[in-house]
Amino acid sequence: MNSIAGVIVTVVVLVNIALLCVLLVGLRRRRGEAPSTTETTGHVWDEDLRELNNPLPRWWLWLFVITIVYGLGYLVVYPGLGNFPGVWSWTSQKQLAGQSAEADRLLEQTYRPFEKRDVRQLATDPNALRIGRNLFVNNCAACHGSDARGAPGFPDLTDKDWLWGGTPSAIVQSIAEGRTSTMPAWRAALGGDSGVEDVLRYVMSLSGRQLPAGDLENGRAKFATICAACHGSDGRGNQQLGAPNLTDHIWLNGGSLEAVRESIANGRHAEMPAHLARLGKTRVDLLAAYVISLGGADLTSALPSAPSPPVPSPSPAAATPVATAPAAAPTSHSP
Repeated sequence: MNSIAGVIVTVVVLVNIALLCVLLVGLRRRRGEAPSTTETTGHVWDEDLRELNNPLPRWWLWLFVITIVYGLGYLVVYPGLGNFPGVWSWTSQKQLAGQSAEADRLLEQTYRPFEKRDVRQLATDPNALRIGRNLFVNNCAACHGSDARGAPGFPDLTDKDWLWGGTPSAIVQSIAEGRTSTMPAWRAALGGDSGVEDVLRYVMSLSGRQLPAGDLENGRAKFATICAACHGSDGRGNQQLGAPNLTDHIWLNGGSLEAVRESIANGRHAEMPAHLARLGKTRVDLLAAYVISLGGADLTSALPSAPSPPVPSPSPAAATPVATAPAAAPTSHSP
């Protein structure tokens, strides 16, 4: 607020308070004046209900006085008179910063026991999963659903179908760094709608669905030329690129003919934002642990191999050869 505006605000506030004081003085009961009178204000309701013009009771007047004194005290302590900051120099920004710092301190205490722990360990810790569940609801449920089963365009996190990999490290990377995938529109490259129908028929055949329309062999050839670079020659996808598996019955954007046709003809774009900068490593790990606990993660390749049991060295007594009786000849069980 510039200085002129500050002066105007100060003058308006003080003038309003002064006018209120004048009004209260005019409405007070003067010395010797009766507490009630038969004089009316002239207002009449319901034909016979009139308002008496009595002075304000003393107790009521003092309530107004206390209110004015309180308001003047507030304007001295807190900002309200133009650019005057108040003797406490309070601002909403300072209060927010202090409350945020206190919240950060409490959060640090909450998350400290989970720092530097492997996400696989966190996935078996009930306390970590409780916090991870809350983080999921606040940060992920808007897209993936409160039950993590996804929606069209947003993957189901409870199954074992992963676009970018379902290992703990891949899940952590997806949450921390985000993911971006784009499938280009192929209508023009495929030769128009007829080419789209050919590829559609071949793609549907990969998951066992047969269509009457479209040239299957032509679709196979176009798939090998254009689509196999991302989805693989067998259509099983590529997790390094986020390309989905086309041979199962799981479809991110819907498996209907209309949805798959739309994907081939006009392409798709999907983006998951990165959360590391906003949440920090510990909360990312807790989120990943909760996702792992949903049961769809691939833990086989992430589990460390168990160390081989140590082979005890032979004792001196065991190293001494001992004479034994010859083994008995095997007994025949032939009929």
